Amino acid sequence: MLNVRWIILVLLAFVFISFVADQYRPTVYLIGDSTVRNSNQEYWGWGTLLPEFLDSNQVSVNNQAMAGRSTRTFVKEGRWAKVDSMLRPGDYLLIQFGHNEGSKPDTSKQGYRGVLPGVGTDSVVLDWGGKGKEVVYSYGENLRRFVIAAKNKGVTPILISMIPRNQWDGTSKVKRADRDYGLWARQIAEEQEIAFLDLNRITADKYDQLGAELVKKRFFPGDHTHTNREGAMENAASVVQGLKEIQSSLINYLK
Repeated sequence: MLNVRWIILVLLAFVFISFVADQYRPTVYLIGDSTVRNSNQEYWGWGTLLPEFLDSNQVSVNNQAMAGRSTRTFVKEGRWAKVDSMLRPGDYLLIQFGHNEGSKPDTSKQGYRGVLPGVGTDSVVLDWGGKGKEVVYSYGENLRRFVIAAKNKGVTPILISMIPRNQWDGTSKVKRADRDYGLWARQIAEEQEIAFLDLNRITADKYDQLGAELVKKRFFPGDHTHTNREGAMENAASVVQGLKEIQSSLINYLK
């Protein structure tokens, strides 16, 4: 009888430990646009494929990015509030925006997604008539607010520069985002003393080696922004390379 009780106690202890371990398994949250989350037959986002590089027994990935969103509309539509409500200590937040920010912010269809350029704290107020007023901030300020909210919850935020478009300076070098959105993301990361993963540079270096013709043929089936599955896999691999470069603790969960 004693042996049976002992076996039962051991089994219960094992179940309890397994339950506790699972409860504290961190989640990697992704926020961004279609280059982070897209999985139709033609276009893919790198965040959709990132789980293939991570051990799902140790960490989970929750991709909350949404096609067509800027930092502004991601907040305006309540998407950030949803993510913020799910964050818990020990989680990670990977942030990559920049493809949908460029229009001048106003109440027109074209200006609906636009933000102020730079990293300043200035803002503009838009009057939507019966729908009320909206305060629009800079790209950097929106990133700053994401980062501060995450840090306040014990979450590890990582700012990531946008993937390069299939646009070239002449024929030999792909255009980079190191003078605008990539630069501003880096500046906020330095200001907030968090990691900056330069995905734009890592993938652009690969593109330069391959050349414009091969990059178009292999990765970009349609426009100059959205990659196919192979291109998304290459960008996901670039994210992993970047995690290693910045020595993120996420590398402990790689397969």
